[in-house]
Amino acid sequence: MFNDVYDVIVVGAGHAGSEAAAAAANMGSKTLLVTMNLQNIAQMSCNPAMGGIAKGQIVREIDALGGYSGIVSDTSAIQFKMLNKSKGPAMWSPRVQSDRMRFAEDWRLMLEGTPNLDFYQEMVSGLFIENGKVAGVKTSLGVAIKGKSVVLTNGTFLNGLIHIGDKNFGGGRAGEKAATGITEQLVSLGFESGRMKTGTPPRVDGRSLDYSKMIEQPGDENPEKFSYLDITKPLENQRSCHMAYTSELVHDLLREGFDRSPMFNGRIKSLGPRYCPSIEDKINRFADKDRHQLFVEPEGWNTCEVYVNGFSTSLPEDVQFKALRSVVGFENVKFFRPGYAIEYDYFPPTQLKHTLETKLIEGLYFAGQINGTTGYEEAASQGLMAGINASLQVQEKDSLVLKRDEAYIGVLIDDLITKGTEEPYRMFTSRAEYRTLLRQDNADLRLTPKGFEIGLASEKRLRRMEQKHDEAEKFVNFFADTSVKPEDANPVLEAKDSALVKQSDKMFKLFSRPNITIEDMRKFDLVEAYINDNNLDNEVIEQAEIQVKYAGYISKEKNNADKLTRLEYVKIPTNFDYSQIKSMSFEAREKLKKIQPTSVSQASRISGVSPNDISVLLVYMGR
Repeated sequence: MFNDVYDVIVVGAGHAGSEAAAAAANMGSKTLLVTMNLQNIAQMSCNPAMGGIAKGQIVREIDALGGYSGIVSDTSAIQFKMLNKSKGPAMWSPRVQSDRMRFAEDWRLMLEGTPNLDFYQEMVSGLFIENGKVAGVKTSLGVAIKGKSVVLTNGTFLNGLIHIGDKNFGGGRAGEKAATGITEQLVSLGFESGRMKTGTPPRVDGRSLDYSKMIEQPGDENPEKFSYLDITKPLENQRSCHMAYTSELVHDLLREGFDRSPMFNGRIKSLGPRYCPSIEDKINRFADKDRHQLFVEPEGWNTCEVYVNGFSTSLPEDVQFKALRSVVGFENVKFFRPGYAIEYDYFPPTQLKHTLETKLIEGLYFAGQINGTTGYEEAASQGLMAGINASLQVQEKDSLVLKRDEAYIGVLIDDLITKGTEEPYRMFTSRAEYRTLLRQDNADLRLTPKGFEIGLASEKRLRRMEQKHDEAEKFVNFFADTSVKPEDANPVLEAKDSALVKQSDKMFKLFSRPNITIEDMRKFDLVEAYINDNNLDNEVIEQAEIQVKYAGYISKEKNNADKLTRLEYVKIPTNFDYSQIKSMSFEAREKLKKIQPTSVSQASRISGVSPNDISVLLVYMGR
């Protein structure tokens, strides 16, 4: 049935698997995507949205490298918001509300239009391993499929167990069975596994809600988009979300079901996402709060199904229903389906290399929730990198590893494999020490050349990035080279309560003032003429503005990154024997032995390894 040997076999077709399959196939590898249900490719299992704080940066990075998530997010969006606009550009984060059905459809159609990519619907129950190297997969029906590399992206399906009140049943997602066999085999091969938990809120009938009692949450007046390519366009029409609040009454009604809650009666023993807690966890942990926000999010352009963001729960269905009917605007609510929690197997990611290849089995890669992460964007970025590196390995080319000062994706992967995680990992801007460099507006400038070099990003994408870079640089130079007279500058400065000038000064200096924006600068005829004569688009104008106004911060952070990343180039030999360094702390030796860092810089980021331990290591290595 499968006589060919695939270069890359991807198991699972969620966000991680879809990106992995697309990347490997687009790089020329013969790829097979195996999933339990081909109707659910790139299913949005939880909230119908992409992006958000730090996650929006990840989606733009995926797009810059040549992945699909940004394009699909644009084509299926029903609302766009740039979050944190009141803060500096390092914090700006794009987010779209998505049409759930269109998102999955667009992903499937893009995958079906990708050369070198085959599909097969079946459950993978095990792996073929030969001499410490993966050789393919076997399905639950006994079908053997040969492959030079395998990417596991099993999501919440590995021995998944769904909880609703005091009921529980096997499943990887509501209405879909769990996957079995893989965990048991991997553990027998020496892998360490664990359990994690996540949850989802009820879906309700929007026709039964009274939106007049809620606070409308419209999209941006001038929406942008995710993809740097011009094949997608910003939204012209948008759907609003709404905001409601719980109350003390709602909390009291929820507390009535705590004795039947699997979170509190011991049925669920694993940890859930700290930063996306269930509603029962919120009212238990934050007992002083008399209300919590609920975001009422439409599931698409035409459907009446609504996602109640903020009401994730595993309480009994009758408790969920009674409590939600006590929320203002939800008095007559009708359920489409109740919320539930799900427990599933994961593998602590310290068992991986930076390429996401496992340390134990050559050619075997893990991506997504199997690594202990939560969120579509985190999963998609891992899938992209696993697909890229599996393809590069098969082609006998150097792997692609993004450093912490190059991408949020680099921060994510380094955090996972260096520090591990005992609870679902979620990306935040605060996790990135170089976030001024890792902005959403410059992901293409940072990563598209890398994507092009490995054969993933197209030449068209590269040329568009180069044009943006050149035009922005010339615009910045225009401000640096052009002077403005006091009689021209002072009316603009006075209108913004900014100190007046007494002599001619460079526009760059005026523009650098905190309260002076590009709109103020465009009041100068020379500036407006330059923009029109050179036909500059908003992306270029924004890029130039950021480079002018944050030049000092960007330069300082680049210098810091250069200093701190020098230790990245001090490599530690494979299977280095730390036990021989007696002057190093016992905890440091144990952690270093377990994680086997590839560089001194990575070693310095391991929890339990002190600066003194690093000094001892450097001395021992003769540095």
